[in-house]
Order: sequence, then C-alpha cells, then structure tokens
Amino acid sequence: MSVECYPITVLPHISQLYRDYLVMGDNADSTVRRWYGSGDSGGPFAGGWMRTPLPAVDSKPLADELLRQNRIFGASAETLANIEKLRGGARAVVTGQQVVLFGGPLLTLLKAATAVSRAREATRITGVEHVPIFWMATEDHDLPEVDQAALLTKTGVEVLKAGLRVPVPVPVGGVALNAETAPLLEEAIERATELLEFAPVTEWIRDAYLSPEATLASAFGRLIARIFAAQGLIVVDAASREFHAMGASTLRYAIEHADALQRDLLARTEELTGLGYHAQVTVFESSSLLFLLDGETGERVALRRVKDLTDADAQWRAGSHVYSTGDLLEILDRSPERLSPNALLRPVFQDTVLPTAAYIGGPAEIAYFAQSEVLYRAILGRVTPVLPRLSATLIEPAIATVMEKDEVQVPDAMTTAAELAQRLGARAMPIPLKRKLAAVGNALETELDALTEYLRGIDATLGTAAETSGSKMRYQMDRLRRMAATYELQKEASLSKHAAAITLNIFPDGHPQERLLAGVWFLARYGDGLIDRLVEVANNQCPGHVIVRL
Repeated sequence: MSVECYPITVLPHISQLYRDYLVMGDNADSTVRRWYGSGDSGGPFAGGWMRTPLPAVDSKPLADELLRQNRIFGASAETLANIEKLRGGARAVVTGQQVVLFGGPLLTLLKAATAVSRAREATRITGVEHVPIFWMATEDHDLPEVDQAALLTKTGVEVLKAGLRVPVPVPVGGVALNAETAPLLEEAIERATELLEFAPVTEWIRDAYLSPEATLASAFGRLIARIFAAQGLIVVDAASREFHAMGASTLRYAIEHADALQRDLLARTEELTGLGYHAQVTVFESSSLLFLLDGETGERVALRRVKDLTDADAQWRAGSHVYSTGDLLEILDRSPERLSPNALLRPVFQDTVLPTAAYIGGPAEIAYFAQSEVLYRAILGRVTPVLPRLSATLIEPAIATVMEKDEVQVPDAMTTAAELAQRLGARAMPIPLKRKLAAVGNALETELDALTEYLRGIDATLGTAAETSGSKMRYQMDRLRRMAATYELQKEASLSKHAAAITLNIFPDGHPQERLLAGVWFLARYGDGLIDRLVEVANNQCPGHVIVRL
C-alpha cells in the first residue's frame, strides 16, 4: 500500500473555518487559535496536547461502568486491559460517531484508527498511558439518519435500510432490533452478506444485529468492538444512568447558568460571522443546551427557555410541558438519564466524565468546537484539545490501474462520470485536431476582443451587441469542442466505462468515499489487517486528505 497527501481542498464543501484550523499552527496570529485547545499548544499537529494537564476524575466508577458495558459488547482482552489502565490513572484519546447501521461510513473506521494512533503516540512520547475511547452518540433521536448503510454494486451505490420505526422520536441507541421496530433488518443483512461476498465481517454483523435483546447501541457497540478488538478500543454508551450521574455537574451548570451561557454563545456566533465564518449550530435567544426525555413516552424533546408565561417560576418548556429551574434540578437528582446535552454541550459533558487528553473530530465536529469553546471555559475552566481525524480515500488495485492508464488523478475524479468522460474524450482526441481547435479558439478570442473594443469606441450600443454576439460564438466554439470529445468517446466506449468505474469508487453518488460507503465494505475485501494499516496511515498526520493505494 502506498500513501499520498493532498490538500484538504480536494474535497468539496470544506468550510473556511476548518481550513484555517488545519494551518493555525503555522500562524501564531491566527484568529482561530484561541478557540481550540490544540491552538494553545502549537496547533493540531504540534504534539503539545500530550502534556496538557488534566484535572483528576473519579476513575473507579468510570472504570466499573466501562467494564460493565464493554463486557456486553464482547470486549477483547486488550480492551479490558485498557479499562484497567484508566482505573490506574491513564489518559484518554476520545472520538465518537452516531450508531449508524452496520457500523456507518468509512469515516467511522478512520476516526477510531486515528484515536488508536494518537493514543499510542502519546504513550510512547510521554511515558504516560493513553487509551483510545469511542463514544457512541446513542442519545441522538434522528432515526432516519442512522438507518442506512451504503454498499457498492458493480453498477452503483445500494443503500440498505432496516426500516427502523418508533412512535415518537426517542434516543436511537435504545431502539430494539426486532420485527416490529426493524422489519427490514434481516433482509438488509442478507443483502449485505451477498454484496460483501460472505466475508467474515458479515458474521460479525449477523452476530451483532441479530443477537437476542439487540438494540442499535448494543449492535453497533459489539461490531465496532470486534473490528478494533486487537487495538483495545474502549466503547462507551453514554446514555446510561451511571454516565449521566458522573456528568451531572455539567448538566446542572447548564440549567443554573442558562442565560449567561446563551449570551456567550450568541456573542460567539456574532464573532464567527463577523470574521466571515459560519456558526455550525444555530443559536436563538430561546435555545437551551439540553434535551429532556418525556417521563411517559420516552420522547426526547428540546428544552426551550421561556420568559413570558403566566407562572413566573415556569422558565422552561419541553413540548407542551413547562418546568421551573427547580423542577429540572429535581429531575437531574432523581433521574439524571432523562437530561441530555445538545451537540454543543455534548463534548463538555463527555470531558466531565472522561480524562480526555484530546478529542478526534471530523471537519463538522471541529467547526462545532469554535462555539463549544465558550462552554468549556465557563463550565470546566479549560478547553480539550481537538485533533483532526484521518481523512482518506482508499483506492483498490483495479481502480488504480484504470486511473493510471487514463492519467486520472484523484482531484480529477471528484466529479460526475459524465464530466470525467468528457475530459477523457477530449484528452483522447488526435494531436492535430487538438491543435486546430486550440488555434481556432485562440484566434477567435483575439479577433473578437479586438472587434468588440473597436466597435465600443464607435458606439456603446455596438460594443454591447458585439459582446452578445461574441458570447454566442464562444458557446458554439465550446460546443464544437464537446462534439469532438463526444465523437472520441463513441469511438472508444471503454473511456465512458472507465469514467463510471473511477467516479463510482472515488466519488460515489457525488460524495467523498469516506462519507458515504460503509466501512465494512472495505473490511470485507481487505480483512481486519486493514485496521492496522489505517492506524499506521493515521500516524503520518497528513494535514489534509490522504490517498491510500491498497
């Protein structure tokens, strides 16, 4: 396997904030440095995060709960040993992801591999034990978002679904996997088994998702624990009562200081937009940082701040119910699992519970941290360093051969099959034809510019008419080029097939491979040795996007 490092801008839709974050270590005056804990120690690639002091946590209840959960997930001996290291004072390198069907897209594996790599690196350099932890986002309630797994067929992308359904929006992790809630699950597993060609990972999927009493959380946890068994990855389901009790101080602070925190977030949003960035999470005056589980239905409802109710003590609303601050504090004391953090508070809640030395995030998550920083400062008095996950495209040998034959680089493939085919057709035109088209095009540009300028000197109206006519002539010239390229494509039908195969694998359905294709698709083809390779690649710390030739 060979590796190449490209700028992150080869991927579409990368925010300016994330791009500036990646290079902030090279610019001491960068405006984003103060928003990220890694900026305090020289940027995300400098390594200063390894020696950032951490407050002590009560490791015994933490280790006890992790031990209980990871035994349920079928933890390996390596994982159990890492939990004992935490009990003894080890630091954590944390990442996380939603509990997407069958383990989610490739980026799930890339995140976990990065956490493993950074934990090993920090242990080696500092002599202090660091262990990798995967935090499952089981409290999210967007069920359609997690009910999908995209696999490749010979001709396209097939999205498998379990048909998950619940009467109200409940936390996804607790959704049971049975005929009533997931009527298409067995069908999806059978189809996945076919597409993955009965590879060993299909048995891991079957064992995780069809086990008795399986939920989305337990199935995802069992699968990710099995994939990263040799690396000792610790898996966390933070929806448990025990974890909420351990993080109750942050939830309490969010209740008692809601107005001040909201003012800080609104000010940060104004600061971000004033500097030309965007706020990843929209914040309103009535927003809060918390969700509440309905005591009867289990529905997860956003808590809103209200100040115009008849009852002066009623300062919060969740659906049709109103609560006072005292009501919420009583719920927190009695049933802490009913209160959960939103996207901005979640990392602070996480780092209240865990001895987090660094968090591994993707571009969107890292953009969140620019807003979460004000919550970290207010609640914890510190900011956890955030490091970028490995961003990668995996290229299989057959696709690499086609790309080399047609002289296609990865940035060229980040387009549609039709557009790439046109480029290949244009490239395949005979040299004499290319020269004639270029000569005519250049001459046309020169003469049109001269004529337009001359006519504009005579009369402005004539100049405008010349510009309009010139645009039509240029369009026809471009059309002639496309027709010539299409003719070459028709002569060499293989170019269209090549373009379709390349874009399907590199940029499937118009998405970067890592964000769409299921990680298990690659595991099925390259075995669990792929994980060691991804950990190794993550250790290179490319400050952009990595191309891994398998």
